[in-house]
Amino acid sequence: EEERQLQANNRDFNLQFEYANNSIKTSKYNFFTFLPLNLFEQFQRIANAYFLFLLILQLIPQISSLSWFTTVVPLVLVLAVSGVKDAIDDFNRHKSDKHVNNRPVQVLINGMLKDEKWMNIQVGDIIKLENNNFVTADLLLLSSSEPHSLTYIETAELDGETNLKVKQALTVTAELGEDLQKLTEFNGEVKCEAPNNKLDKFTGTLVLRGEKYALDNEKMLLRGCTIRNTEWCFGLVIYAGPDTKLMQNSGKTTFKRTSIDRLMNVLVLVIFAFLALMCLILAIGNGIWEYKTGYYFQVYLPWAEDVNSASYSGFLMFWSYVIILNTVVPISLYVSVEIIRLGNSFYIDWDRKMYYPLNDTPAQARTTTLNEELGQIKYIFSDKTGTLTQNIMCFNKCSINGKSYGDVYDLSGQRIEINEKTEKVDFSYNQLADPKFAFYDHSLVEAVKLNDVPTHRFFRLLSLCHTVMPEEKKEGNLVYQAQSPDEGALVTAARNFGFVFRARTPETITVVEMGETKIYKLLAILDFNNVRKRMSVIVRSPEGDLTLYCKGADTILYELLHSSCDALKEETTEHLNEFAGEGLRTLVVAYKNLEEDYFQNWIRRHHEASTALEGREDKLSELYEEIEKDLMLLGATAIEDKLQDGVPQTIETLAKANIKIWVLTGDKQETAMNIGYSCNLLDDDMEDVFIIEGSTSDDVFNELRNARKKMKPDSFLDSDEINIQFEKSSKNPKVIPDEQANGVYGLVITGHSLAYALEGNLELELVRTACMCKVVICCRVTPLQKAQVVELVKKYKKAVTLAIGDGANDVSMIKTAHIGVGISGQEGMQAVLSSDFSFAQFRYLQRLLLVHGRWSYIRMCKFLKYFFYKNFAFTLVHFWYGFFSGFSAQ
Repeated sequence: EEERQLQANNRDFNLQFEYANNSIKTSKYNFFTFLPLNLFEQFQRIANAYFLFLLILQLIPQISSLSWFTTVVPLVLVLAVSGVKDAIDDFNRHKSDKHVNNRPVQVLINGMLKDEKWMNIQVGDIIKLENNNFVTADLLLLSSSEPHSLTYIETAELDGETNLKVKQALTVTAELGEDLQKLTEFNGEVKCEAPNNKLDKFTGTLVLRGEKYALDNEKMLLRGCTIRNTEWCFGLVIYAGPDTKLMQNSGKTTFKRTSIDRLMNVLVLVIFAFLALMCLILAIGNGIWEYKTGYYFQVYLPWAEDVNSASYSGFLMFWSYVIILNTVVPISLYVSVEIIRLGNSFYIDWDRKMYYPLNDTPAQARTTTLNEELGQIKYIFSDKTGTLTQNIMCFNKCSINGKSYGDVYDLSGQRIEINEKTEKVDFSYNQLADPKFAFYDHSLVEAVKLNDVPTHRFFRLLSLCHTVMPEEKKEGNLVYQAQSPDEGALVTAARNFGFVFRARTPETITVVEMGETKIYKLLAILDFNNVRKRMSVIVRSPEGDLTLYCKGADTILYELLHSSCDALKEETTEHLNEFAGEGLRTLVVAYKNLEEDYFQNWIRRHHEASTALEGREDKLSELYEEIEKDLMLLGATAIEDKLQDGVPQTIETLAKANIKIWVLTGDKQETAMNIGYSCNLLDDDMEDVFIIEGSTSDDVFNELRNARKKMKPDSFLDSDEINIQFEKSSKNPKVIPDEQANGVYGLVITGHSLAYALEGNLELELVRTACMCKVVICCRVTPLQKAQVVELVKKYKKAVTLAIGDGANDVSMIKTAHIGVGISGQEGMQAVLSSDFSFAQFRYLQRLLLVHGRWSYIRMCKFLKYFFYKNFAFTLVHFWYGFFSGFSAQ
């Protein structure tokens, strides 16, 4: 479908489009298709197909040398074991489908709420959901029990985030409330995009009584979410069943196979050839023997009925020997290998040394067929935040109006290391402070108490410019639900320094400033995204002043500042470099006072852009850019993201095993490099760390070339030939041999340069240069680029890759690599669900690869060697016996 249109409460109208209804099916087989489909899948394995062929041979009486059940029994056993396993898996899928499809929900039919099963819900129905219900299908939120028709949802099933998100209905539908009469008369027409898998985007319009209203993702409740803190809400079904975003995202998981699997298939084929050769020799032998000797012996050993020549006898003997020598082909090999792998995965699940007691998480082998591959890893691709670090953020330092806060000095002006004994700032004067927050620099509290204007403005910005949701279970006991740990840390800091974010509605934000409650009108939120890398809010203070507050990445915000800030900008830059030098995550904050007339004009155009059907995103970002300029710089914040325990040691050990580590992160270059130094990835003994940051294709090419020239001056003789050959054979890429650099080097590449380097003609340069370095750090990368980098190394190096990450943004990388490892950490479960192995701490990776991986590989190799030896020893006796029995297949 090009675009979808539907009318509320009008099943007859919607039926003509034949949209899918709400039943889902994740199972592969049903009662009738199970046998044919499953057998078809199983006979794709060479050995199974071969045994079927043998069975047919044994049913032919002239050549049958063994009774048929010697083949049937093992074959049926192998097929049955695998079949039963598949059947149980599929039965469980059927069960869960049935459970989901039969969940009850209330539907509005002819003015009445009726209980209906999920699978009977159709596009255009209006349904009622209550607190803690799962959302039935992708709905447009119409109204809810909360003020302004807000609805709180938890999206853990979709993106693994456990924090609450808030959705809000259109004002025009919010007034329907729970009045069934009005809801039944509601006949709005929705036009929207065709079903797709983008979780964070939705564009559509609602036409009601001739008026057009814009619909976006903020008004959608997606299937897979759970309603929280909301008594009831009504929604209109837009996408159902297989068209929902949740089902569109359950992508095809690629079937991962190990190199031993591929090796076994090759071995089995070689053994086939060997078998054919043995049978041929014996058949020729039989022909010669029958011609010379057996022919005169017929009185004593008559020939079979239809046999009338020695050569025909030899032909029949060929097939008889195929049957007798069949034991050389390993049928039980596959089954035995599966069982050994299963055993090896239990060793991983049971490993006490990979169990993390703090949140009771054992290691898990989620895929049981990959463990010997763990011993063959050559490249590790790691996410940084939450994988190498803990993803628990603490507000550590800041720079306000050119003065840096956060360090502690003694009387002589020397900086002191902060440790357990250092005196913390006492926040007891502030009843709403968070007791867990620790800060050591007393001068900042003094500045706040002295009503220093920039300092107050700085913390006011932090308390207003964010998307955090507050929950107050008991009076004064505030808990923040933040979408990212960074935001939580900044809002908590503002709260402790006396600017307490207390409550929010869609139109207002309540802040307790130095003990006095103020309500700000929230006029616009200019969202954060990966291109803008900043977010702003426009608020009207109780005194009536219009202000835009903005926070974002330094590189971006510095281009938007007013020229009067230049001196302050230099001071702040110095502080920023200092913060980044300590591995802190930094943000810059700025503000701007707005004129009333200009703002009224802007908000009108903003409304038009946000209801546009075509190019809504582009129009909005133009408007955002127009108002977010000539900002006044306030300062910068620095947040510490602590390293996980044992990360530097683990990385050192893995490097000794000659495993190359690439870190792919969305963070800034400075932060990424500092984490690199503190993790022992980069060190001062390196000859050089190359930084690739060109902003055109040619710049990047030259930077990569020069880096490689420096690492290995003589590697250029063949590069042009390789490139020419490469262009000819780009369909099946050439494997690039490993080149040794003279010395140890590191490479750091930024996101925009990476985008150029991943284009066709440069990717070869990138692989050759990067693979000569011991460490590669890619910063400011998008989730898709993470997967592309992994894909690149898989393509040009015949090496086994492993990707490890903890958040929804690492899923594509985890699925792309040969082996994906998920870390069950702060960022929800999305990464774990798509991974092959999971555990709680990065340091367990060492044990997984160097102990479990290596041992599984050795066990598997010993087993295979023994297995083939046994089969040959057992079978070659028959071959030898043929020379003594006239090659008669006795």
